[in-house]
Amino acid sequence: MAEAVKSRTGWDLLLGGLMVLGGVIVLSYATVATVVSVLFTGWTTLILGVVGLVIALTRIGKEGFWTGLLGSGLFTVLGLVMVRNPAVAAVSLTLVAGAMFLTTGIARLAAAVQIKEARVPLIISGGMSTLLGLVILFNLFAASFTLLGVLLGIEMLFEGFAVMIAGRSNLTSARVAGLTTPSDSEPTHA
Repeated sequence: MAEAVKSRTGWDLLLGGLMVLGGVIVLSYATVATVVSVLFTGWTTLILGVVGLVIALTRIGKEGFWTGLLGSGLFTVLGLVMVRNPAVAAVSLTLVAGAMFLTTGIARLAAAVQIKEARVPLIISGGMSTLLGLVILFNLFAASFTLLGVLLGIEMLFEGFAVMIAGRSNLTSARVAGLTTPSDSEPTHA
């Protein structure tokens, strides 16, 4: 039987501190972080597309060949576009992020009408998401060169603080964690 055991060690504090430091650095250089994240996403998409094409070509005449070929071809083209035009890719990804914030916010505001117990948190988070989505979409080109870097930096900060506070989950057996004794987990044979 496997269980997730939460524990915080010195390594968690070190890892969390490094993540917080990385988040501060990323926030300081949000434009560079945006370009790097777009290029990283583009190269990853391109490599996955090419690998998918190779795999699809090994399946000629078998079921799933055409879907694998078309999907991998689209990934390859998308990766090429992102690598060759990082500014256009940044604008496109920012547009997607803005639309995601806006629709999530509207969905939370709609849910607030129906769920009385969580009405206040849903209104607050839905209002903030809607406002953020509108700000991004109405300032698309200005936001395109910094938004992805800012989001990455904020994610790194919060993840680092979470690791420092709570530690990491370790999936381990209950006996190794000392939670059970052999007599608790194994049947005895007479």
